[in-house]
Amino acid sequence: QVQLVESGGGLVQTGGSLRLSCVASGRSFSTYDMGWFRRAPGEDRKFVAAVAWSGGNTYYADSVKGRFTVSRDYAKNTVHLQMNNLKPEDAAVYYCNARDDTAPLNERDYWGQGTQVTVSS
Repeated sequence: QVQLVESGGGLVQTGGSLRLSCVASGRSFSTYDMGWFRRAPGEDRKFVAAVAWSGGNTYYADSVKGRFTVSRDYAKNTVHLQMNNLKPEDAAVYYCNARDDTAPLNERDYWGQGTQVTVSS
């Protein structure tokens, strides 16, 4: 059974830091981009950051560039999101994602259950 399990969410003050982690299991993710999305109350889920399946290229939403860093341990099927200088607008449920656009439709996207990040002002 494929599972993506996030950890590391919590409550932090404005300007603080958190590190999210996601461990993927149940299949090979060697051809999957891995990254993070978030959903704030009343909003759609939005892309935050990702690491490509090969080459280590990283991608960020404009709103987090310079503050967040995504990294990946390919051997451990783990992806991390280091979040610095957090702002109240970063508060959301953060979801780990693994995506392979070349995979069969029912294997294209996997999601974690989400971890809450709360930023107090």
